Amino acid sequence: MCEQNEEKTTKKSLNFIEEIVENDLRNSLNDGRLQTRFPPEPNGYLHIGHAKAICMDFGIAQKYGGVCNLRFDDTNPEKEDTEYVEAIKHDIEWLGFKWGNIYHASDYFQQLWDFAVRLIKEGKAYVDEQTSEQIAAQKGTPTEPGVASPYRDRPVEESLALFEKMNNGEVPEGSMVLRAKIDMANPNMHFRDPVIYRIIHRDHHRTGSKWKAYPMYDFAHGQSDYFEGVTHSICTLEFVPHRPLYDYFIDELKGGQDLADHRPRQYEFNRLNLTYTVMSKRKLLALVQEGLVDGWDDPRMPTICGLRRRGYSPEAVRRFIDMIGYTKFDALNDYAMLEAAAREDLNQRSLRVSAVLHPVKLIITNYPEDQEDEMQAVNNPENEADGTHAITFSRELWIEQDDFMEEAPKKFFRMTPGKEVRLKNAYIVMCTGCKKNEKGEVEEIYCEYDPQSRSGLPGADRKVKGTLHWVSCKHARKAEVRLYDRLFTVENPSADSRDFRELLNPDSLQVLTECYVEPYAAQCKPMDYLQFQRIGYFTPDKHSTPEHPVYNRTVNLKDTWAKQK
Repeated sequence: MCEQNEEKTTKKSLNFIEEIVENDLRNSLNDGRLQTRFPPEPNGYLHIGHAKAICMDFGIAQKYGGVCNLRFDDTNPEKEDTEYVEAIKHDIEWLGFKWGNIYHASDYFQQLWDFAVRLIKEGKAYVDEQTSEQIAAQKGTPTEPGVASPYRDRPVEESLALFEKMNNGEVPEGSMVLRAKIDMANPNMHFRDPVIYRIIHRDHHRTGSKWKAYPMYDFAHGQSDYFEGVTHSICTLEFVPHRPLYDYFIDELKGGQDLADHRPRQYEFNRLNLTYTVMSKRKLLALVQEGLVDGWDDPRMPTICGLRRRGYSPEAVRRFIDMIGYTKFDALNDYAMLEAAAREDLNQRSLRVSAVLHPVKLIITNYPEDQEDEMQAVNNPENEADGTHAITFSRELWIEQDDFMEEAPKKFFRMTPGKEVRLKNAYIVMCTGCKKNEKGEVEEIYCEYDPQSRSGLPGADRKVKGTLHWVSCKHARKAEVRLYDRLFTVENPSADSRDFRELLNPDSLQVLTECYVEPYAAQCKPMDYLQFQRIGYFTPDKHSTPEHPVYNRTVNLKDTWAKQK
C-alpha cells in the first residue's frame, strides 16, 4: 500500500484495514466518504514506528481517494515544542505524503471545556482532590471492582467552581483533577471514572497562558476526530481497550442523538517493534539528553531523521513497511529486514564510487611516473541513464589492506605475489612483492601492469579471477568514514529487566579517519546515495564538505550480522 510508483506483476492481497475500508465504501458508510488523520504528539521526533502509522493513515486515504489530515495532539505543554512540530511535518513530506489540512487538539480546547462543563452539570463528572496514588489504589483490578472516590457525589455547583479554579491558576498542579463519573465496577478499567482534565501551569506553544486545565488524551482524541469529520480512526493495538471509552464520549458529546453512519470508527493494527533498538520516546529522549547519541538524527537512532541521515531513502522505508505488513498481532521485526529493504532499494539508485577504508599503497613499478590515464566508470549499472564519470589512474594507488596476502590460501583470488588481478576499469597487474616496516606490517605492495590489458581495449578481455577497486594516491581525497552497528547488544532491550543504558552497544560506532575516496565522491552531498564498490552503501553526512568528506555507512553489501550471531 505504501509503495507509490512501483509496478506490480501480481495483485497484492488486501490487509484487513483495506478490507474494512473497501466494505465501508461499498456500503456507502459516511456517505461514501473516507477521511483519516495522523495525530502525533509534538513531544519528540518521529521514529520508524510512526512511519508505519503514516503509511497506513496517509496511504489508505491516497489509495481510495480520501483525505488524511495532520492533527497535532498538543494537550501537554510540559513536553511539546514547535521544533517537534516542524520536524514532524518535514518527516511526513520526506516519506512522500501530503496532508489535507493541519489541525491541533488545542483548536478544540474551548469545545472540550464546554463539553466537560456540561458533563458536570449533568452529574456525569466531578472534581476529585485525591492524589494520583490514591486514585490508582481505588481503581481495583480487572477481577475486583474499584472503590468510589469520597468526592464522587460532591455537589454540581462545587465541582463547577473548582473546575474554574483549576483553570484560572488558583490551585496548584496535582491538587485536583476532573473525573468522568461512569462505573467503578466496570470490567474495563478505563471506565472506572477516568481522569479527563488535569492542571499544568505551563504556557502552551499555541494558546499561551489561556489554559491551566488540559484535557487528557482519551477525552480529547475521539471528540477531535468527530469535530473534524474523521471516518476511520486508525491506531495501534494498545488502544483496543480504549475503544469503548472512545465511543462512550462521542455518544455523550452528541447527547444521545443517533449518529447512524456519521461517526468516526476506531480500528487497530499491530505496532512496529524492531530488534536491537527501542521505540519509547522517553528512552530515546534520554539517549539524546544524556549525550549517549549524537542528537535525534544520530544514524543509530530509529528516528526517521536518523534513518535519513544514515542514508535510507523514503522508498526503502516504505518498502520495509510493506514487507512486514499490518496484522492484529504484535511481533518483533528483525532489523535485518530493514537492512534488506535498504539493499534492494539502494542497489537500484546508488552511484558507484571507489573508496578505500583501510589503505595500503600499491606501486606499479613499470608504469611511467609522469603518466596518468583517464578512465570512465559507470555510475550505476542498474540504470544506463545515470551515465559515467571520469577517474584518474596513476603509478601509485591506494588499495584495501585485506586485498593483499603475502602467503595466501588456494582460494584467495585477490592480490598475492606471482598472481594476476584486474584493477577495476583499468589494467591487469601481477604482484611482485611487498615492503614491510620494523613491526612486520606491509607498507608498500609492488606490481607490474600489462599495457595491453586496459579495460575496453580490443583483446583486453582475458579473464583473471580477481578484480580490485582502487583510488589514485595523487588524486584521492582523504575522508572520514563512520561505520554504524546495532545500538543495543540484546535483541529485545525493551523486554530486558536491566536499565536500557547498560544494554548499549559500545561498538555501535567506529570512526575511520585515514580513508581515501575518489574526487567524484568528495563532491557528493548529504542524501546522495552511494555504493562504495565492494564495501557497502554510504551517504555523505550533514557535516561533510568537499575539503573534508564525511560518510555514514547505511548498510553492508551483504548481511554479515547473521554470521556474527
